[in-house]
Order: sequence, then C-alpha cells, then structure tokens
Amino acid sequence: MQQTSPHADKSSSPAYITLIPAAGVGARMGSNIPKQYLQIGAASLLQHTVNAFLDFSPVSHIYVVVSPEDAYVDQALAAHDKLTVLRCGGATRRDTVRQGLAALAADGRVQAQDWVLVHDAARPGLTQSLLQDLLTQVGEHAVGGLLALPVVDTVKRVHADQQGRVETIPREQVWLAQTPQMFRYALLCDALDQAAQVTDESSAVEAAGYTPLLVAGDICNLKVTQPADLEQVARLMNLLPG
Repeated sequence: MQQTSPHADKSSSPAYITLIPAAGVGARMGSNIPKQYLQIGAASLLQHTVNAFLDFSPVSHIYVVVSPEDAYVDQALAAHDKLTVLRCGGATRRDTVRQGLAALAADGRVQAQDWVLVHDAARPGLTQSLLQDLLTQVGEHAVGGLLALPVVDTVKRVHADQQGRVETIPREQVWLAQTPQMFRYALLCDALDQAAQVTDESSAVEAAGYTPLLVAGDICNLKVTQPADLEQVARLMNLLPG
C-alpha cells in the first residue's frame, strides 16, 4: 500500500532546496581545521560540494549551516546569489539540520511541501547525473528518498555477545547510505523532532514509520572521513593524475 504524507499539498509546484550541515569538526581526519575546509585541487571540500548544486538548475537555493563560532567559511566559500550561510549549527548533525530548517521557516523561505535535499559537506564528488537520478526517481513519492550504494561484497556480522561468532548477512539486504537525502520540509521537521539521536535524516524518517526510496548512488560520491579518502576522492573527481 502506498504511503501518504500528512503534509502533501499539490496546489503548487514544490521548490527544491539544498541544506548542507557543516558545523562538524571531522575529528577522524586528524586535521587542525574542520575537514570541510581542507583543500582539494584549487578549492575547499565545501566549495566543491556547493558547486554541484550551484550548477544544478532545479535547486532554487543552497543553505550551508555552520556553527556560530565558525572562523573559516567566509574564506572557504565564494559568495553567490544562490547561496546563504546560516550560523545556527548545533552540537550534532541532527541539531544542525533541525536548526537550519527552523531558520528557513522563521524567514519565510520554505513551504511545507518543498523538497529539502540534505547533503554532507564532505561529499564533493556529487554529479549532475546523480542529482537528476534522485529527483527523477523520487518524483512525487509520498515520503522521499536518498542515494545509496548496494553492497557488492560478502557482508559479515560479528556477535560480540556470543564469543565472536561470525554470521554472513545476505548482501541483497544491505545498502550504504549516501546523500543527498531528499524529503518534504514538514515531514522532515516532524521526523527530526521525534528523533533524539540519529546519524542521518533517513533514520529519523524511518523511525517515524515511513519507508524512503533508495536510489542507486555511485562511488564518486564518497564521503571524506579519513586522511586517505582525500586523495581517493580527488582522483575520482579527476583532480589528480592516474
């Protein structure tokens, strides 16, 4: 049975808005600056990430949410009339996204039925084709969806409470979540309000009883998490030889 959203409103065409949480410090990178401000080629990770949406015409505006104390964003991100920096980030990703969404409502910049594409600041390899695939396949889906990678390797689970017993999990049931994760504004706000601790927006939506659509992503949309990832993503983006 098709799910319905209590916030669906077909009276006007929804806008597509991007929200990029960028208030984290990226501790696993071991850098003295937040990882989204590291350079890759001639620009910061964050600038590359933003560029994917600046070049994608269906997205009407991009909002980057940083912490109130952020001292890097003004130098790392070029000004653009399609881009706004919101200095209201929180202690967690969930808080940063929710506070960014609240700021949009406070300024009247969003409607309940608008689509919000939440994208990691440290995924600079997002392509126009992946964005178009997401929008096309989600279409008028009642809930929304996200890019994700189907797992191709054999997957093992270790049972820590059973003396390290190893179990093979059917890989057909396992996907690696990527971003953007695209949901209606009001539905996403409600889901995050009910979720105290989640690692992505889809987790909050799922906990609220909805089933998002998974849209096949690509390895090029790698999230930079550890130092080795920086070179790998640069190669995937053709910013390094070989």
